[in-house]
Amino acid sequence: GLIPVVDALHENGINICLDTNGGMWNEDIETLLSKIDLVLLDVKQMNPERHNELTGRSNSQTLKTAEWLEKNEKPFWLRYVLVPGISDFEEDIRALGEHFKDYKMIKRVEILPYHTLGMHKYETMGQEYQLKETKTNTPEQLTRAEKLFAEYFDCVMVN
Repeated sequence: GLIPVVDALHENGINICLDTNGGMWNEDIETLLSKIDLVLLDVKQMNPERHNELTGRSNSQTLKTAEWLEKNEKPFWLRYVLVPGISDFEEDIRALGEHFKDYKMIKRVEILPYHTLGMHKYETMGQEYQLKETKTNTPEQLTRAEKLFAEYFDCVMVN
């Protein structure tokens, strides 16, 4: 597994950053996260119904992972892909802000503009790309989201 690799890298003075949606949990994942220096946590949607529509699963484990990171004083970035018509609703962004605003371990809130770079992966695997009709963000949408997030966090950036 990854745990011996992380240990070996640390022994050689190399810090480890892990990008995850936090959607799975078991003892091995807990052990791994306890050794990681920085976690990039992708929160797809705060609204449970819309999260389920988008991903086919609940967002509850992602939120529990964030809570574990906070309680265990593990620094993390909150990453949010701004998908027009799916994750750009003001009420959902505000719900996310309210939920996370007092977290001390969030070191950055990163708004990721929606792009279609992964579309070819689905085609290669013979799967339908659910968001193929979705347009990319306008500059105005990104600015609006950035202002909303900035009401709750002082470490917001658009990537």
